[in-house]
Amino acid sequence: MGKYPIAREEFSFVDSLMAFTAFDENGIVGFFTLRNPEGKTDELRIGFVIIDPKRRGSGTGKGMLLLALRYAFDIYGAKKVSLGVFENNQPAYYCYKAAGFRDGEPDGAEAYPVMGEVWKSREMFIER
Repeated sequence: MGKYPIAREEFSFVDSLMAFTAFDENGIVGFFTLRNPEGKTDELRIGFVIIDPKRRGSGTGKGMLLLALRYAFDIYGAKKVSLGVFENNQPAYYCYKAAGFRDGEPDGAEAYPVMGEVWKSREMFIER
């Protein structure tokens, strides 16, 4: 899927990308990005959500997403926050549901080539 860590140059295709690192008293626990999809100023899109594998299933991901939503709605002023999740990533899907995301239109789903397979994504969103 590419090199890790991701270099800044690899994100240069998105002008409005905002990268966030989540941490607690013990150090870094996760990472995510926010961006304006298609130049919309009233919507932010969450992407590249990564949680420390040792912290998965502990509520850390949900907590990070709730902070992201707080930033998006209360500080940035977005009216909608969206994201895409691969259909084969059920733990992430249920984490997003627990944070309040709803299923979006099936027509908005995309598919991506990943490791020789085609992975379908599911759209999700929250509006305020």
